[in-house]
Amino acid sequence: MLTRDLDLPDFRDYAVPVSRPAESRAESTRKLGELMRDIYARNPDRFRLFCPDETNSNRLGAVFEVSDRAFMENVVGGDVAIGPDGRVMEVLSEHSCHGWLEGYTLTGRHGMFATYEAFAMVSASQTVQHGKWLQEARQLPWRAPVPSLNVLLTSTAWRNDHNGFSHQGPGLIQVVLTQRGDVARVYLPPDANCLLSVADHCLRSRSYINLIVIDKQPQLQYLTMDQATEHCARGAGIWDWAGTDDGTSDPDIVLACAGDVVTMETVAAAQILRERLPGFKVRVVNVVDLMTLIRPKDHPHGMSETLFTELFTDTVDVVFSFHGYPGAIHQLVHGRPDADRFRVRGFIEQGTTTTPFDMTVRNRASRYHLVMDAINNARRLPRGAADLKAWCEKQLERHEAYVVEHLEDLPEVRDWTLGDWAQRG
Repeated sequence: MLTRDLDLPDFRDYAVPVSRPAESRAESTRKLGELMRDIYARNPDRFRLFCPDETNSNRLGAVFEVSDRAFMENVVGGDVAIGPDGRVMEVLSEHSCHGWLEGYTLTGRHGMFATYEAFAMVSASQTVQHGKWLQEARQLPWRAPVPSLNVLLTSTAWRNDHNGFSHQGPGLIQVVLTQRGDVARVYLPPDANCLLSVADHCLRSRSYINLIVIDKQPQLQYLTMDQATEHCARGAGIWDWAGTDDGTSDPDIVLACAGDVVTMETVAAAQILRERLPGFKVRVVNVVDLMTLIRPKDHPHGMSETLFTELFTDTVDVVFSFHGYPGAIHQLVHGRPDADRFRVRGFIEQGTTTTPFDMTVRNRASRYHLVMDAINNARRLPRGAADLKAWCEKQLERHEAYVVEHLEDLPEVRDWTLGDWAQRG
């Protein structure tokens, strides 16, 4: 048995303080970089980060603090940056970084491959082949479990506002979801504390492909560390503070979300519905572990039928806002009660070099589109629904005019927070 456990610091020590949900912002991956820095220090012989020339860009630069100053040398195919002890490794080749991590884990050591989301497709075939190997290895009793292949995707499809369409594409999620057997896990933490909890779990796991997707830009923070730990352990849960569902009866609509940007849009949509359509009952469900949506007989992470009904009911329509391609959610909820009631918004290959909010508008996943989806799909509507739908259409017109003239988002969108709304009765 070559694998030796990592000596991991307590991830809770890196928590981002959250006094109220959706009020403060932080660069979530920066906290992960601090955690990895200290993992390096405690494990000098069995932990490495592999990354194209993006470690600092992805806010993981704290890892270099352990290795002192990285030096640069030119090699065929790009620049390589390696710390003096050889443990922080950068090369502008996704194939090489992926291959390095595979070899490292197969010799019993631990690591992570971090890359821009769209560029992960460069090495997607390697991800598939490694998954097949892991699946076959399970059938051989003489093959001991090995550290998992941990892949972090950042600079995501929804938030790349300077490099155009080349940086926009969530395809690796779809690739991993179709892995043979149950070796794959996909995590979409909405904030820093959830990311830390997920990363700790992945680094402790064995013989899986763990895909973690979260952006590097400053983003709203939702959960305290205790809340995040509990939420990630369940994989999905109802955010009572975001909705108007009191639990005494089924809501009028379920707003579900998986992914950081789409979570923000969902929480904002729920706020609009609460303030502008009183009496309309909204339940907000956030999903961190995408595999919980699958039936338990099809994946070990699949939530029970009872929990699925508790979150999504068996009959209420669900507007699901998803980080990746919409078809993935339909694939995952296949076989669940009345799966056709899931109306999915996601990335539909609409984008260019534009503002962050305009990316959600172009892909019809903005807060205004979600509000209109809720109105269009609910089976009961209180008075005022038609006026609210017209208001949303007007806001989209305002956005289109403003973004063309000012090259930035409307202030009420760009600077939006939930503020003290979640504390009001």
